[in-house]
Amino acid sequence: MARTSRETRTIRPTARRRPAKPVAERAASQRRRAAGETPYHHGDLHDALLAAAERVLERDGLPGLTLRAVAREAGVSHAAPTHHFGDLTGLLSELAAIGFRRFNEAMIAARNSETHPLRKGMANAKAYVAYAQASPGMFSLMFRNERIDMTRPSLHEAATAAFEGLASAIGSGRNEKLEGETLEALSLDQAAAIARAWSLVHGFTTLLLDGRLQDILHRLPEGTGVDQLLDAMLRSTVPRPPGAS
Repeated sequence: MARTSRETRTIRPTARRRPAKPVAERAASQRRRAAGETPYHHGDLHDALLAAAERVLERDGLPGLTLRAVAREAGVSHAAPTHHFGDLTGLLSELAAIGFRRFNEAMIAARNSETHPLRKGMANAKAYVAYAQASPGMFSLMFRNERIDMTRPSLHEAATAAFEGLASAIGSGRNEKLEGETLEALSLDQAAAIARAWSLVHGFTTLLLDGRLQDILHRLPEGTGVDQLLDAMLRSTVPRPPGAS
């Protein structure tokens, strides 16, 4: 072959090395790959930060959920969460709104799985507890008013929808429609029924998450656990309309 002249040789530019990623970003990327997650695109940063915040919350608890921790988890700059949510309260409020939406969806699905009004209410209560058990960090955040801003539109809307669903389920057990205008102007008896049922299931859930029911659970007959205890408690305390079985 003829020797290529210097004039006709193709000059290839020297490849530039990409700057190394920060250690925290590399660690976050490794965690995402280990969990089978795909990296987010720039347009999805808002949702990626919320997903990162939820992982931090469930792994490290509310005390460990800071803007810097979320940024590290997402593999972005420390300024990114502030840019999207303003401050930690803003981030926590948007995260709590997601929690309330999922919470409500779980209770709706549970109610729709039953046809008898009383069983609808019991299914709703069981879904309440089951959600808290599956997402204890998120559930705790949803009821921490000192850490979230309930006037934030997305959170207010989600929390209101969850309350309306709870009230509707209680109304079904009383053969009443506790929704719409009726829910806006409750009688004392209706208000007491909602408060009683909510206090019952929320108190049970809180005691369960805090491990304070262990003294009762370990005294139960063998093979009896949380589900059976909750079912028996609901059956013995939830008001039944006349003629209900």
